[in-house]
Amino acid sequence: MMGKEKIELNGKTVLVTGSPGFIGANLVMRLLKEMDGGRVISFDSMNDYYDPKLKEYRLSLIEESAKTSAVEHVFIKGNLADKALIDKTFEEYTPSVVVNLAAQAGVRYSIEHPDVYIESNIIGFFNILEACRHNPVEHLVYASSSSVYGGNKKVPFSTDDKVDNPVSLYAATKKSNELLAHSYSKLYNIPSTGLRFFTVYGPAGRPDMFYFSATNTLAKDGTIKIFNYGNCKRDFTYIDDIVEGVYRVMQGAPEKANGEDGLPVPPYAVYNIGGGQPENLLNYITTLQEELVASEVLPKNYDFEGHRELVGMQPGDVPVTYADSKALEQDYGFTPKIGIREGLKAFAIWYKDYYKDGLKK
Repeated sequence: MMGKEKIELNGKTVLVTGSPGFIGANLVMRLLKEMDGGRVISFDSMNDYYDPKLKEYRLSLIEESAKTSAVEHVFIKGNLADKALIDKTFEEYTPSVVVNLAAQAGVRYSIEHPDVYIESNIIGFFNILEACRHNPVEHLVYASSSSVYGGNKKVPFSTDDKVDNPVSLYAATKKSNELLAHSYSKLYNIPSTGLRFFTVYGPAGRPDMFYFSATNTLAKDGTIKIFNYGNCKRDFTYIDDIVEGVYRVMQGAPEKANGEDGLPVPPYAVYNIGGGQPENLLNYITTLQEELVASEVLPKNYDFEGHRELVGMQPGDVPVTYADSKALEQDYGFTPKIGIREGLKAFAIWYKDYYKDGLKK
C-alpha cells in the first residue's frame, strides 16, 4: 500500500470547485471552522440544473461562517470549462490543495443532455489537471462516483473491481476522470486521490436526489414512484460522514516515489466512501416518511401506502450499490458513523424550517 504524505492545511490556500454545491458547501464550512489561517476559494457556475436559490442559500451559509473564521473566503463565479479563468485562478491564488467537486451530476439527466456532461466533467476536469500541472499542487482530490461500478454483480463494490462497463454517460465521465488523473499523476507526478461517493444525502441536499424529490412530492400530497418495485439497495451516506472522509483524505496525499526504472510511480489513489450498510429502498422510504411525520412536514394520520407506486427499473439505474470502504478505514482511520434514522431526521427538520412558508418556488 502506498504511503501518505502529510499535508498541513493551516495557512494554505485550498480551492474547492463545486462549492456551493451540496458536498462543496459543507466541506468549505468545515474548512472555515477547522483551519487556522489561510484562504479557501469557492468556485462554481451557479447553473440552474436545480433551483439556484438552494445554491444561493448554501453560499449565504458559507459567507456567514466566514465572518467568524480565521480563514479568508473568496467566491469565484465561473465555468470549469473556461480554461482562461481556471488558469487565471491558479496563477493568482496558487492553491496548495485542490478539491474538484464541480461536475454535472445525475444519471437520468445525462441521457437527455449529454453535451453538458462532456463540457463540465471531461473538459472542466482536464482544465483542472492542466492547471495543476503548470501550477504544481500538493494534492488534488476529486469526486468520482459509485456509478463507475455499472451493473457490477459482485457486492460489496471494491476499488479492485474492474470498472469498464458503465451503464450511463455520467458514469463514463467519472471513470474518465480517474483515467485522466492517473495519466497526469504518472506524467507530471501530481499526487491525486479520487473518491467514489455513494448516494449522499442530508439537509440542503440536491433536490434531484430521490429522498428530496420524494419529500417535495409527498408534501404536495402526491404519489411517489419506487423503482424496481422497492428491491433496490443503496449505500446511503450522510453528508457529515462524507465531509469527514474528504477532510481526512485532503491531509494525506499519495507519496511521490520512483520505481526501479527511475521514473515516477504515479502518486495516485482511489477510495470508496460509502455508508457500508446497504439499506433497502422501501425501508429507507418508510424511515423518511416517519421522520417527515415527526417533524410535521406530513400530517400525523398520513397514509404511507396510499402515496406509493411500485414501478420497474429506470434506464441507467443499478439495483444495488454497496461500498467496501476498508481501504479508507486502514489509510485514514475513517468509517461512516451516521445511520439513516439520524440522517433523515436531520433532513426532515431542515426541510420543515427551509420550506416553512410552503414549498419555495
